[in-house]
Amino acid sequence: GNQKSTHSENPQGKKSQHAEEAIFYMNCRAAYLTVLKSSLENIKSKEQLSLVLQQAGGNPSQKTINKYWTSQTTSLNFDDFCAILKKEKPATKNELLEAFGKIDTDKDGYILHDELCKILTTRGDKMTWEEVTSITKQTDFNCNGKLDYNKFCELYLSTSERCCRAARARLDTDPRLRQQHFGNQTGNSSEGITLPVSKPSPRKADHKLVKGDTRAPSRPSSAQSSKASISTTVTVGANSSSRSTKLIIEPATMKGWQWAQSKGCFYLEEDGEIISHKYRLHLPQRSAVCVTIKPFNIPQAGGKSCHWLSVDTALFILKESETQENLQLVSFTELQNEEMFGWRGELGAGLYWLLPFTTGCRLRKVKTQITGEAKLLWRDEDGELALTKEFRAALLDIFETIDLDGNGLLSLEEYNFFELRTSGEKCDQEAWAVCKENFEMKKNELTRQGFLDLNLMEANDRDGDPWDLWVTLLSLGYNKALEMTEACPFVIAISAERCKPRIKAISLEAGGSQLSRAVCRSVLNKGEAKVLDGSENIFIYTYRSGSRITSVIENKSENKVIIHVNNEQSKNCLNNRGLTVFAVEVAPKSMMVSQHVMALNEQEEWIYSCVHSLV
Repeated sequence: GNQKSTHSENPQGKKSQHAEEAIFYMNCRAAYLTVLKSSLENIKSKEQLSLVLQQAGGNPSQKTINKYWTSQTTSLNFDDFCAILKKEKPATKNELLEAFGKIDTDKDGYILHDELCKILTTRGDKMTWEEVTSITKQTDFNCNGKLDYNKFCELYLSTSERCCRAARARLDTDPRLRQQHFGNQTGNSSEGITLPVSKPSPRKADHKLVKGDTRAPSRPSSAQSSKASISTTVTVGANSSSRSTKLIIEPATMKGWQWAQSKGCFYLEEDGEIISHKYRLHLPQRSAVCVTIKPFNIPQAGGKSCHWLSVDTALFILKESETQENLQLVSFTELQNEEMFGWRGELGAGLYWLLPFTTGCRLRKVKTQITGEAKLLWRDEDGELALTKEFRAALLDIFETIDLDGNGLLSLEEYNFFELRTSGEKCDQEAWAVCKENFEMKKNELTRQGFLDLNLMEANDRDGDPWDLWVTLLSLGYNKALEMTEACPFVIAISAERCKPRIKAISLEAGGSQLSRAVCRSVLNKGEAKVLDGSENIFIYTYRSGSRITSVIENKSENKVIIHVNNEQSKNCLNNRGLTVFAVEVAPKSMMVSQHVMALNEQEEWIYSCVHSLV
């Protein structure tokens, strides 16, 4: 975070960067206009999104499409598409060869058609027999019942490049297309919290309005180099989490209240984005209510501590209106009792959305050196495959996490959240009936033993090759040492004085625009506002909630602004961006989160000292 960069001060480097960006946007636009009539027209379906990504040289899986087109998405605009392309880089030849190499058992550069067909029709985005046959019939890269995957990769990449060139050529030769403008149909940012837009961001919730927000962290040399700046300092004592609120959210103060609970999980994506379960709460009548969320403690073998218990959690309560497009923030869990956050108040009868949130300060990508890979399987004296003790323990922990209602069984609905996370697909009623015939179930729900046997069957299908099992484990936040380091299971509890609350997990996806607006609105409502000196249209809001501090930038002007954020004077702090100095771009008439900050070591005093400067 303390790195210095002279890149932005180097005119030649800046010119090169601008040239690269111009080429990138030209390619984006060329691909976009191959499918849509105008760059002002929005993508209206998953199918369109897949087509446009293919025209840009990608080959998106269903899991990738579902990541950006969630249950709340109604459309994506050109800017959204560009943001997706920046993250979803087309596969390189080396990456393709590495993937093929994993199924090339003989390591001779060929894959048997029978093996290829088995894999492509049973895993991931399953292909039909006819689709696979159309590949194996191509003489350019097939011979003697084998696929020459080196030639296949070369042809695939050259075909992809030809598609891109054809799209660019069409753009160059059509003056009508060259004159079109970028942007969406409204002419304003779709993520500004003043706009009632329902589609979620394809990027991290608090990054939607940032275009290149993690750019080279060029340090503002002095206040004189900026048009305006403002400094904010907050000193927080050691172990100062708000324990004064302990009695307010403690179960003992709610005797006789009716309650409901559900588990869930935050998962860290490869690009650093965080996804989680989302919930709908139903209250049949007006009642005093207490809502809490905390990391879910799963007892570990050998008394090991859970890595995720220090991860901060929060829950935003939004009221559902006639249309889901404009959910209204009711409140959020700002009371803290150690690792539990809660809210207590009165809610009217009706439907509410509960959106879990974590800042990303402690749930983040960390490079750790792992010596050796945990063993998942072994063979007994009869040669039969079995799960190792360590893998069995990890699977039972996974079972506890995905058993959302905590009844010790997995319903089809609960199992499907697991399937969506690990394979991007759902298990239908017919497939569930097959599971029932082969694995232990009670009341049409999968038992722990049934879940273990299901994973053992998968291992047997691969003749002991653990590759698919590792795909599952890694997608659930485990590392190669079988430690859950990139996920945080949590538990939500709802207590109501006058009625029985009902909570139901609805989806597993990124927080999107609804959560982004809720976070901004909560800081706006509760935080301290400061006007940027010398700029009456830029406001910095700072709010401390328990063990974290959040700052929000509001741009009331008609133009976009770039704000430098400097935390060099902060002590014993970490933020969600992982940078001490960085710059963010804020769209006109909009708000965005600048950063979330927490103590590096809560046992010691920490000082948040930040300078926001307009450049």
